[in-house]
Amino acid sequence: MAEQGAVRVSDAEREDVARRLLAAHGEGRLTLVEYDERVGAAHAAVVRDDLTPLLADLPAGPVGQVMDRGTTTRPAPTRRREGFPLVPSGLPAPCGSGRGAVAAWATVSLVNVVIWLAVSLGTAAVMYPWWIWVAGPWGLALALGGVGRAVARPRV
Repeated sequence: MAEQGAVRVSDAEREDVARRLLAAHGEGRLTLVEYDERVGAAHAAVVRDDLTPLLADLPAGPVGQVMDRGTTTRPAPTRRREGFPLVPSGLPAPCGSGRGAVAAWATVSLVNVVIWLAVSLGTAAVMYPWWIWVAGPWGLALALGGVGRAVARPRV
C-alpha cells in the first residue's frame, strides 16, 4: 500500500491549500510574491508531499480559529464605502462616483477640446465640435448621478 504522503492529490485538496494560502496572505503572513509562488506550486502538486511544505510555516486551522497562546487569526480587513457593499481594502474606489469621476470627465473633456482647437488652428478652419459627443453624455450621466445621490441621501 502506498505511503500517505505519496498519495496523489485531488483538485479539492489543491483548492483547500490555495484558500488557506489566500487567508494567510490576507492576514499579512505572506507577501504577494510568496503567495503567488506557493499557489502556483499548490496547483502544480501531484502528491500530498508536494503540498506539505507550502503550509509548514503557517498556523494550522481555518481563519478566525483560536490558536495557541490565546491569539486568533483574522480575515483580511474590509471597509465600507458609501453606497457600496463591503469591499476588500486593497481595491480602488468604484468608478462613477464623487470628485474622482468629475475630475476624470473634466480632464478627458479638456484634452478633447485642446485636440479640437489644435486641429482647427492647424487647418485654419473651424472643425465640427465632435468633442461634445464625449463630454456631453458623460457629463449628463455624472449630473444625473449626483442628483440621484442627493435625492437618495437621508436628511438629518
